Amino acid sequence: MMAGIRGKDTRPEILIRRGIHARGFRFRLHARTLPGRPDLVFPGRRAAIFVHGCFWHGHDCHLFRWPASRIEFWRQKIEGNRNRDGKAVADLLATGWRVMTVWECALKGRERRSSELVLDELADWLRSERRTGEIRGKRRAAC
Repeated sequence: MMAGIRGKDTRPEILIRRGIHARGFRFRLHARTLPGRPDLVFPGRRAAIFVHGCFWHGHDCHLFRWPASRIEFWRQKIEGNRNRDGKAVADLLATGWRVMTVWECALKGRERRSSELVLDELADWLRSERRTGEIRGKRRAAC
């Protein structure tokens, strides 16, 4: 079952790639030489973008829920993913790269944003000098 889960070329990743390319940005995919193998790499801008699935990376949003079975297995798996993500971002920043994370909930689910807004925010970040960033789904105000 888990063998059927894609690690790259996911729908959110392809949507980001097509939109960023249409805005005139050129990039490399899954650079093996960089920590964490970012999904999109912009060598001239020293920028890397990760497109994370909310379940697999344990994002605190409506798309993530701890599984009810094999609890210990899933805790270890998802915590390991979170730790690797943090280390990859820290390593990239330490070597002078800029890092952006786009979460699946920004493009999917009840809290999603317009894909055009997400792509515009990414393009603005790429043109800027900001070191890090994160794009996530809209949070609803508490009643």
